[in-house]
Amino acid sequence: MLFYKGGYIVNLFLQQLINGLNVGSIYALIAIGYTMVYGIIKLINFAHGEIMMFGAYFAFIAATSFQLPVWAVLLSSMVIMAIIGVTIEFVAYRPLRNAPRLSALITAIGVSLFLQNLALIIFKPDPKVMPKIFPETIYKLGEIEISSTTLITIGLSLFFMVLLDLYIRKTKQGRAMRAVSEDKDAAILMGINVNRTISLTFAVGSALGALGGVLFSVAYIQVYPTMGVMPGLKAFIAAVLGGIGIIPGAMLGGFIIGMVETLTKAYLSTTWADAIVFAILIIVLLFKPTGILGKNTREKV
Repeated sequence: MLFYKGGYIVNLFLQQLINGLNVGSIYALIAIGYTMVYGIIKLINFAHGEIMMFGAYFAFIAATSFQLPVWAVLLSSMVIMAIIGVTIEFVAYRPLRNAPRLSALITAIGVSLFLQNLALIIFKPDPKVMPKIFPETIYKLGEIEISSTTLITIGLSLFFMVLLDLYIRKTKQGRAMRAVSEDKDAAILMGINVNRTISLTFAVGSALGALGGVLFSVAYIQVYPTMGVMPGLKAFIAAVLGGIGIIPGAMLGGFIIGMVETLTKAYLSTTWADAIVFAILIIVLLFKPTGILGKNTREKV
């Protein structure tokens, strides 16, 4: 009896770890968008949660109205949101590039509210049921159950994270992003087109945010205008936890937040899950504001 109980506890823990990986991989994808934008123009783009929400809506339309195959659903959502992300940067953020950071931050909140209300007008407030765009099969490893949707979500997230890492480290555009992030003025002297590099950063971040939105809506089966608020905030906390501006930090922070949220729901209470995640933000800001992978740097006066 004692052996059976011990096996049940281990199986339950492993099941929750898999669930945590599933949620964490989605948070990591969204957090990358926050951290890329902050890394290159030092702006916390609070509209990123709404980018995620619109990505889910476009995937919903592609899957239900046009009945596109799954690869076309994902690709169309990512491409459309990449274009919208670049447009937002051009219209709302570029004119404020040399303005105080507070002005850009307030603009980001304004863009977030604008997109949220635009979605309310276009799509109406009632939630839409996201169809199952991935084949649904349940695999069993002993007492542990893993759905094909979970495997696809984790696999897709890891694939795009590795692809982004290679893109940043190995390509000319990726090196340009790193250069602009390090020193914008020096990048201009080196002949790098800063405006194009920043637009490209918004495009990549928005595309990954849209993918995160699609995977989130598939996992929770719903699409609604305010769906980007809470996951967007949690992804922001993940970016801060890992070290905002550092891409591997956003990935690490996403997985940690996903794990903490899932284990809290499983072993403590679902009502405490959000409070504990937000408590992490307070603890990080108090004791290590640069995040897990961040380094303390002195600003020149």
